[in-house]
Amino acid sequence: MGWCCLFLLFCFTWSFFVLGTYPLQSSQTQVLQQLRKHLEYPKQLEIWNNRSIDFCYLSSFPQVNITCQDNFVTELRIVGDKTAKVSGFHGFAIPKQTLSENFSLDSFVATLARLTNLRVLSLVSLGIWGPLPDKIHRLSSLEYLDLSSNFLFGSVPPKISTMLKLQTLKLDDNFFNDTVPNWFDSLSNLTILSLRNNQLKGQFPSSILSTTTLTDLIMSSNGMSGKLPHLSSLTSLHVLDLSANKLDSVLPKMPKGVVMVILSNNSFRGEIPQQYGQLSQLRRLDLSFNVLRGKPPSAVFSLPNISFLNIASNMLRGSLPDHLSCGSKLEFIDISNNKLMGGLPSCFSTNSEKRIVEVDGNCLSFNTRHQHVESYCMEVYVKKQSKGKNAGILAGLIIGVFILTMLLACGFLILWRIYCPIGISEQHLLHKTVQDSSAAGFSSELLASARFVSEAAKSSLPVCRSYSFEELKEATNNFDNSAFMGEGSYGKLYKGRLENGALVAIRCMPLSKKYSIRNLKLRLDLLAKLRHPHLVCLLGHCVDVGGRDDFSTNKIFLISEYLPSGSFCTHLAENSYGKVFNWSERLAILISIAKAVHFLHTGIIPGFFHNRLKTNNILLNEHGMAKLSDYGLSIISEETDKCGAKVEGYKSWQMKNLEDDVCSFGFILLEALVGPSVCARRDALLLNEIASINSLDGQKRIIDPIVQATCSQESLSIVLSIMSKCISLESCSRPSIEDVLWNLQYAAQIQGTVSGDYRFDTASPQ
Repeated sequence: MGWCCLFLLFCFTWSFFVLGTYPLQSSQTQVLQQLRKHLEYPKQLEIWNNRSIDFCYLSSFPQVNITCQDNFVTELRIVGDKTAKVSGFHGFAIPKQTLSENFSLDSFVATLARLTNLRVLSLVSLGIWGPLPDKIHRLSSLEYLDLSSNFLFGSVPPKISTMLKLQTLKLDDNFFNDTVPNWFDSLSNLTILSLRNNQLKGQFPSSILSTTTLTDLIMSSNGMSGKLPHLSSLTSLHVLDLSANKLDSVLPKMPKGVVMVILSNNSFRGEIPQQYGQLSQLRRLDLSFNVLRGKPPSAVFSLPNISFLNIASNMLRGSLPDHLSCGSKLEFIDISNNKLMGGLPSCFSTNSEKRIVEVDGNCLSFNTRHQHVESYCMEVYVKKQSKGKNAGILAGLIIGVFILTMLLACGFLILWRIYCPIGISEQHLLHKTVQDSSAAGFSSELLASARFVSEAAKSSLPVCRSYSFEELKEATNNFDNSAFMGEGSYGKLYKGRLENGALVAIRCMPLSKKYSIRNLKLRLDLLAKLRHPHLVCLLGHCVDVGGRDDFSTNKIFLISEYLPSGSFCTHLAENSYGKVFNWSERLAILISIAKAVHFLHTGIIPGFFHNRLKTNNILLNEHGMAKLSDYGLSIISEETDKCGAKVEGYKSWQMKNLEDDVCSFGFILLEALVGPSVCARRDALLLNEIASINSLDGQKRIIDPIVQATCSQESLSIVLSIMSKCISLESCSRPSIEDVLWNLQYAAQIQGTVSGDYRFDTASPQ
């Protein structure tokens, strides 16, 4: 009886096992085999060769996984080995990287759609290529879709918006190149959206703001531009990565529960919001490589969960409080390459083995060997000190002085109108006709009371004085041909030797009748006040009136220091008789001239603009120091209205504002990169080459071989970027000379960290 019961129990168990087993339907098996054929029999699917196997009972493999339910495939994951990527994909099959040219993505998706119960689909690195067809929406049961690391291009199919069960959408590392979709609000269950490393462009999609279920939003390394709206409505958001785009708004508000925020490598401006110091769940914050200004909020450093904080390579200013506290979990801090000053807070101590702190490239009193050069920091300190600690008192004082000045000016004007005859032009230093057409827009009041605000104005360079015409004749041997050095748009240039033995350069400039002698001398006095280590020093002047009346000056002579080592242009030429400069030397000269231009723009109020910048006007003294010549001459030259038209080569670039110093400096940068012989070409081919100069191939083709042989790629990229902005056709998009100077100094710092003779990486991947 016992054996009988045992036998019956065994039969029942066996029958239950057989009845409970649902072999995969033959139609589903056929679909899987057809998919294998579409994928051109990858080695990962070799196990499918055995047609007698039950796919649902295969052991899980790292690269292939199938899950079934009720004899239907519900989960299909395949990871291939076609991970190699190309720098550009043009929509055609690539041997050994994509599937063959016979592959049809449309047919492949149609076959996939026959797996009607599929909830999870992950096909990664399989070489799938082509535009993703709309029929992907036939997989209406999908909750998870991952097609990363393939060669999909075109637009993200709008029909995906009808896949209402979709919770995860990953299309990373493809070549989608249309605008970013704006239908994500239709996916009411979407929690993870990842479109990283594509070529999507356009504005940030506003529909995302209504997708309140999102926990992960990753759209880095695309081409999105414009404004990033406030994201506080995304209450479930934990991970945000929008790095390496072209977003250029102020930083938006963040949801309170966010854990990771990565917004690096964009163009975000303004200050870091104080609200970021209230994100108690934040663990990782990366705002590096933007143009953020102001002082970083102290509360960000002390967030309770923060472990990684990177605000490097911005334009942050000010000093960090000594009593600043750091969060207990903070392991990495990077504030390098900003304009921060003062000392380091005690919690930044690098003695801690658990905390890494990067501070190089600032104006800190700590570790000065790796900070900005002293002259640059002095400018920052002067600006900082001008704010003072009592900003309210200073502001009130300024307002009071301004009101008092206005009252005095009004009183003076009333008295002047009463007691001074109207219409007597001799009582003006400038005629009205001269004022209206003044090259620099200076009125007589501005000429007489121009204010210097730069420390460079206090330089100990020689004082400018007046010379007699006889002294100049003696210095040049009566302007003999042997003393003649050349002729430009500002007149003839002679070399002379003064009575004290000093060599000088003497420029002879013709003048029109529109200037009186008093007017002219007032302008010369203003020009003589310009003193800076990187400006060719004006030693004196001589006004030749030709024996005529006060309003009939004939010519004027400007006496400047003589620089014996030639111009920057001559040291860039391949056939130069002197030394040809390497990249570091070129950077040093460019930084010097940028400082000089910055002084001309800001060192005097009103500033000197339209300075006719070009490499021929950058001269070198016997020590190799670069100085700018022929600056500010527009206020005394009769070529005022025509000066831009005569600049060689500029017309071909179709610049709207030919006198823009930043634009002109951009062409100096270009000439330093490609050499004068290439820059002198004025054809469409060169324009196309410059447009492609940011690619490695373009750089190898056009950039001076000496630069390629002596530069670091990162340093070169920084200069290329700022050069492109300087020569932009739209003047409003050009940077300030201060931004240009900062980028050049940063590039020099990067170059200075490279040991030995760094060679241009000709073996870099394309």
